[in-house]
Amino acid sequence: MDYRSWKKKEPILTKKQIASRVKELAGAVSRDYDGKFPVIIGVLNGSFMFFADLVREITTDCEVDFIKISSYGKASISSGWIHLSKDVEADIAGRPVLVVEDIIDTGRSVEFIMERLMRLNPSSIRFVTLLLKEGSPETPMEIPYVGFVIPRRFVVGYGLDQAHRFRNLPEIYDSE
Repeated sequence: MDYRSWKKKEPILTKKQIASRVKELAGAVSRDYDGKFPVIIGVLNGSFMFFADLVREITTDCEVDFIKISSYGKASISSGWIHLSKDVEADIAGRPVLVVEDIIDTGRSVEFIMERLMRLNPSSIRFVTLLLKEGSPETPMEIPYVGFVIPRRFVVGYGLDQAHRFRNLPEIYDSE
């Protein structure tokens, strides 16, 4: 399937729905982190659209950074193996950290990131995800900011890819 074919399908989440929910999440983050100067860390590549939209809506002072991991490769099912390509560069010691994920499926990426960042002694680590698959995560961890809970299906668009394609779709589509 190519880009134009996706655009003919009905999205499961529209631009309007996504934008509205991003504003709501940013409002909650802004209230919770007001005056705390958090480090907001985007998980590349998938979260880049959500991250940019979310940070633009946050109304408290913050620092941004990125971490890059992969667990899917070209597959549509997580391999269970996590590869770190880019680590965080900000000094997070003693500071609150908010990690921005595009989607939480198995929870292994969240667990990997949490373990990695805890070594750097932040005052706290919390997660915000645009999408949480039903029945996730397998690892027990509270995700305080969730955009949408979706069925256990593979989705593309708004930063989410299928074999490195379709990230640029402005809405989210079920790949099946």
